[in-house]
Amino acid sequence: MNGPEIHVEFAPELLVFVPRARTTGGAVAPTDGVSTLGHVVESLGVPLTEVGALFVDGRAVPVSHLPAAGESVTVRPVAHPQRVPGAPLRFLLDVHLGTLARRLRLLGVDTAYESTDIGDPALAARSASEKRVMLSRDRGLLRRRELWAGAFVYSTGPDEQLPYVLDRFRPELRPWTRCTACNGLLRAATKDEVADQLKGGTHRSYDVFAQCADCGRAYWRGAHHDQLEAIVERALSRVAQGN
Repeated sequence: MNGPEIHVEFAPELLVFVPRARTTGGAVAPTDGVSTLGHVVESLGVPLTEVGALFVDGRAVPVSHLPAAGESVTVRPVAHPQRVPGAPLRFLLDVHLGTLARRLRLLGVDTAYESTDIGDPALAARSASEKRVMLSRDRGLLRRRELWAGAFVYSTGPDEQLPYVLDRFRPELRPWTRCTACNGLLRAATKDEVADQLKGGTHRSYDVFAQCADCGRAYWRGAHHDQLEAIVERALSRVAQGN
């Protein structure tokens, strides 16, 4: 694009994507009479997954709007909570978000996770075929048109990532109902059913077990249960305060 220019002002939350706009809050972008406003915004660095309302000279416009010379554009972030219509709310996480995936599963949120790098095209295709919201820090992945839906995970730390996802999407929480290893559903199990996974001390000390219906992994209230319980309690409290 190398035609007449427009001025694009970004909400503070979006400036992380547009380094050249951080001092002024905005940037100048050329137009060509063909590219949509959505394309212009993405060319400046902001994935459309992070864009909420768009305003041109004070009036709301869709991403398909064709910008004209001299227009003043305001880009706002996605409103929270974000509603994703058309399918049950479930997620797909890339290889870099393993801890977040386990914590979402701990809370009973349907969360698929790729533990190896299968590539952006395959991730986008899975998001579309399974109607899952793609969570990633990869801006290029989030710009792929075939995604069902997506969201940028702003923090690199799981302690900040989980609250952000809960605030943005408000998923229904059903703690202790999913396998943190494979996302399968848990069912109650007897000690005899999981005996082959228990060491001597565990076999003697615990009597209440659950087992994944998919991968067979056994669960019980072991040494790390208090840490997991704290994660669950914080999440439930946060969601309750947000309602």
